[in-house]
Amino acid sequence: MQRRTLLLGLASIPLAACATTPAPPVQQGPPITLVSAFQGRTTGRGHFRVWVTGDERRFTARLNGTVTGREGARTLTVVEDFLYDDGQQDRLTWVFREQGPGRWTGKREDTVGEATVIEEDGQIRLAYTADFRSPSGVNRLGFQDILYASPDGTIINDAVVTRAGIAVASVRFVIRR
Repeated sequence: MQRRTLLLGLASIPLAACATTPAPPVQQGPPITLVSAFQGRTTGRGHFRVWVTGDERRFTARLNGTVTGREGARTLTVVEDFLYDDGQQDRLTWVFREQGPGRWTGKREDTVGEATVIEEDGQIRLAYTADFRSPSGVNRLGFQDILYASPDGTIINDAVVTRAGIAVASVRFVIRR
């Protein structure tokens, strides 16, 4: 009985170490909002890293964000053109709708349901589920993102990726104007 308890305890350590939300930034720059981060043209470089295998997929993205509507009821549309290092290209478009102060919902071609966005403490938290396409097929994944400005004003997007509720990967995307 004690051996079984010990084995179960040891087996749970790696799962406990797998956070399902990204850690807050250690050093943060100026506060950002969804509009300040994505309105206009930006370019970013990032990677998707699978924790178990160490596999990494790198990408570059060009973003173009436009805002319509009045304060409190705005729509932010962000077109994302991705180029992966393996040559795959993809275009995805986010449509975010302002729900109230610091609150947005969003939809993209690959999302399942709506994304939720919360602007708080100068950061953005984004949560959504998406059917993610890769060379090996389509996987339904959960994303918990935190976006913040670094001291030099660069936007950092860190995400923890889950599959069936278990943290399996991370994304880091660095956006510059």
